[in-house]
Amino acid sequence: MALLAAGAAVLAGGGPVGAAPAAVHRTKQDQQEQQEQADGCDVTKSVPPSTDDGPAVKAIKARRSLVIGVDQNSYRWGARNPNTGQIEGFDIDLARAIGAAVMGDPEKVVLKPVATADRIDAIKKGRVDLIVRTMTINCKRMEDVAFSKPYFNITQRVLVPTASSAKNIDDAVKDQRVCAAAGSTALTVVTEKKTARQVVTVENQLDCLVLMQLGKVDATMTDNGLAAGQAAQDQTVRIVDGEAQPEVVGVAMLKDSTDLTARVNQVLADYYARGDWARSYEHWLKPYMLNEADRYWPGTR
Repeated sequence: MALLAAGAAVLAGGGPVGAAPAAVHRTKQDQQEQQEQADGCDVTKSVPPSTDDGPAVKAIKARRSLVIGVDQNSYRWGARNPNTGQIEGFDIDLARAIGAAVMGDPEKVVLKPVATADRIDAIKKGRVDLIVRTMTINCKRMEDVAFSKPYFNITQRVLVPTASSAKNIDDAVKDQRVCAAAGSTALTVVTEKKTARQVVTVENQLDCLVLMQLGKVDATMTDNGLAAGQAAQDQTVRIVDGEAQPEVVGVAMLKDSTDLTARVNQVLADYYARGDWARSYEHWLKPYMLNEADRYWPGTR
């Protein structure tokens, strides 16, 4: 089913995605990070930045292409522009910046669409070198892949049809059919709540919006950035009040590609210092997330 034309600058009902005060968000995230560390995992930890070419970077350069797994269905993050055929968005800007810095030539960068559920397999099986696709860093994933330093703060939000009477996350989930992408943090959160009548999983999170349009699910759980994009695409859905599971997003790659991780961390540091991260946020995300950029930059710890 075709999605409605994009263009809504204000999210309907439930307040904007960034409506929670920044101080509260920061406190929640600190609590989450403290719990992660107590469990023996620090989601903000990564290798120090470096511009040195180690074995992984040299192998990529010898192959003459850097393959980056991205999304092509998430409005304003990574989506194919129907007019140009090009994939564009906040994550795409970052992916291109990483590619240009590592390869020295944008033409040697390949953006490869990867489904939400396939992100880790795509890395481990060598189909991509990196994933730049709103990928939450958590302890379980850190057992399988390496992550860069975080580059975005996120929380989980819930979308419902505008006709729904749900006012908050609990209302929207309890006894309802709730959709989430396989392999996503949202799926873990909604499953652990154990209040949904049915949890419906899809390959890509945008499929949840289609199922809501068709009346096959009652709500969608996804992260705040993707929720904002969906609400902007389709004015027949809205975001309810409340947020869950404050976390951070990072770039993922093979665990033994330490030098590549270091190069990505250097690119992230330079990208932010130049103001490119903030400019990309202003262009792609601020019209829909509404908060200032600093709320979503995890900082350096």
